Amino acid sequence: MADRTDGARTATVIGGGLAGMLAVTALLGHVDAITVVERDRYPAGHAFRKGVPQARHLHLFLSGGQRALDTLLPGTVAALTAAGARNLYLPRDLITRTPTGWQRRFDERRHPSLSVSRPVLDAVVRERALRAAAASPTRVEVLEATEVIGLTGDARRVTGIRVRSRDGGAEGELPAALVVDASGRGSRAPQWYAALGRTAPYEETVDTGIAYASCLYRQRDPAAAPDAGVNIPAWPECPRGAAFLPVEDGKWLLTLSGVRGDHPPTDVAGLAGFSATVGDPYVHELLSRAEPVSAVHGFRDTCNRRRRFERPGAVPEGFLVLGDAHCTFNPVYGQGMSVAALGALAVRTTLVDGGGLRPGFTAEAQRAAARAVDPAWLAAVGADRPYASADDAGAGLGERLSTWYVDRLAARAAIDPVVGAAFRDVVCLTAPPSRLIAPRIALRTVLLPRRPGLARPPAVVEPV
Repeated sequence: MADRTDGARTATVIGGGLAGMLAVTALLGHVDAITVVERDRYPAGHAFRKGVPQARHLHLFLSGGQRALDTLLPGTVAALTAAGARNLYLPRDLITRTPTGWQRRFDERRHPSLSVSRPVLDAVVRERALRAAAASPTRVEVLEATEVIGLTGDARRVTGIRVRSRDGGAEGELPAALVVDASGRGSRAPQWYAALGRTAPYEETVDTGIAYASCLYRQRDPAAAPDAGVNIPAWPECPRGAAFLPVEDGKWLLTLSGVRGDHPPTDVAGLAGFSATVGDPYVHELLSRAEPVSAVHGFRDTCNRRRRFERPGAVPEGFLVLGDAHCTFNPVYGQGMSVAALGALAVRTTLVDGGGLRPGFTAEAQRAAARAVDPAWLAAVGADRPYASADDAGAGLGERLSTWYVDRLAARAAIDPVVGAAFRDVVCLTAPPSRLIAPRIALRTVLLPRRPGLARPPAVVEPV
């Protein structure tokens, strides 16, 4: 593999998945050339790829993420819909069973969430990102079947990467003014830091020990298919959960989950039996009218993990970390893709506002990406704290009060259109968490009675 000898005004992106392609889009027009280094070879069409371990499970693009995606790549949400992705409005088209009953289906029309399989998502975003690159002054090259084996530079500044071809084993160096790590949950940034003589950034984890299993189904009678996707999350008294959502081609994707050893089986018959043990029988009833059309696939790497690259001095000049390499979430909340889009948009905004690459850019951009992560992180770890291990779950009085408030807030949101609207604004990443403690919301949450939700999923959408 030939070395690139001049890194001036060039960038290298590690990882050619969703976060990597969005990073490319953010950089277009601000550098002369971008090289994307991808371990896999891209499949033809809408096929699963080995390097995306969560690919066979549920994927949601929340409304906040959709806005960011269409700002970066205009028309992409429409292209995903044209490719078969299903747009579900919350809470009309995706209803949730809370510990106190089913939420009401307020017809807000404010928060569409794309339900889409990962192969369709990746293929559409990649095609549109590369099309945008072809129309820009920035040259973009993708090196497939190539792995990154280290960074070049020193503890103060990263000057490029060392790579190795997975086909023939040839090694080389790619100099760059900017290296973006978008390599996902398996990022080796801490090890690369050690090789540069740097201390790895501070890391926070909240691990519920949750595992899940997924299988595709098709309705035996499409005319009798449910009119909404279904979400039955686990709660402390019932540590098993289920989600059943429509995706492309008339198929429905079932994902079942369980906490700390109470894990779903990975065979079709066992999966159906497990579905009868979650907090409501509705999903089990729906499965009796559907037939499986895929194998069952399991996944267990669900820890919430955040590396604090945004802290002062935590990143060397020329190195930026985005997507799951920066912060990973329990996938059951469907936040990761939206946060990747918001993080990439934050990088583009930093480039535009500051006049492009400059000294101090990486630290500034990393802080902006961290601000994009904050709302989703607070929501995910707040929901997962009750299930976390003793090592990372220790909660003081303030956190216990916060948990009590959020539990009451979620129960009230299921029946109250005012609280519910604020709750969904935050969950869908279109408003900051401070919205949930605004006086009007706090008063309705604390003072009004915590009435139960509905006993059965509502069949008719209720007006707001």
